Amino acid sequence: MEKRAFISGASGGIGSAIARALAADGFDIAAGYAHDTDGAQRLAEELESVYGVKAAAVRTDLSHTESIAEAYETAKEFIGEPTVLINNGGCEEIGLFQDLSDERLAEVMNVDLVGAMLLAKRALPYMLRMHGGYIVNISSVWGEVGASCEVAYSAAKAGLIGFTKALARECAPSGVLVNCISPGFIDTRMNAQLSNDERKELIDEIPCCRAGTPQDIANAAAFLVSGKADYICGQTLRIDGGWI
Repeated sequence: MEKRAFISGASGGIGSAIARALAADGFDIAAGYAHDTDGAQRLAEELESVYGVKAAAVRTDLSHTESIAEAYETAKEFIGEPTVLINNGGCEEIGLFQDLSDERLAEVMNVDLVGAMLLAKRALPYMLRMHGGYIVNISSVWGEVGASCEVAYSAAKAGLIGFTKALARECAPSGVLVNCISPGFIDTRMNAQLSNDERKELIDEIPCCRAGTPQDIANAAAFLVSGKADYICGQTLRIDGGWI
C-alpha cells in the first residue's frame, strides 16, 4: 500500500506529532489546518527536510463542507490519493450548555464530528477500490464518560466513537480499517488555560502521575496504520495513564 496520509488539525500539538511519526515511517503528508497557516507551512517544510517525504499544508475548515471538499482535492494534487486519514481536527467550548448559542453548538458539532465524517466520505472511495486503507478518529475520554461544562464537545466526541464503530463494520470486509483513539489529559495548547493548581489536581488523579504528551497519541496512531495492527478494527484505544 502506498504511504500517503491526510491529517486534519496537523498544526496543533497532537496533529503535528502524528505527522512527524508518520513521516518518520515514510508517509507523504497532507497537513490539514484551520487557522495557523505559518505553523502548518513550517511543519510541511520540516517534514520534507528532515524525513525526505512529500508534505504540504492544506487549509481545511471543518465547519464548511466546501472547504473540506477543496482541501481533499488539494491534498490529492500534492501527494496523491490518501491511504490513511487521521481525523484529528477539533475545537472545544467550555461553559454551561444553557448558555451556548445555537450557532456555536452547530459549529462545535460540525468541526468535531460532521467534519470528520465528511473527510472520511471523501477518503473512502479510493480506499475501497484499493481494498486497503486506514481511518483513525481522535476522540476524547469525555466522549466516553462526558464532562460537565463541555457538553457539546463531549457529545461530538461520543458521536465520533459511534461513527467509528459503525463505519468499521461497514468497511472491514473491503479491507479498510477504522479505529478511534481516546486521549485523556494531554499537554497541548487546548489545555493551556488551566491554572497550575487545576493542572496539579488533574495529574494527582492520574495513576501514571503525569499528563500525557502528543507523542503518546502519535505512537498509537502510527501503530494503528503500520500494518502491525490489522486485526484491530472498530476499537477505541484509550490513552489516559489509567485516569478513567
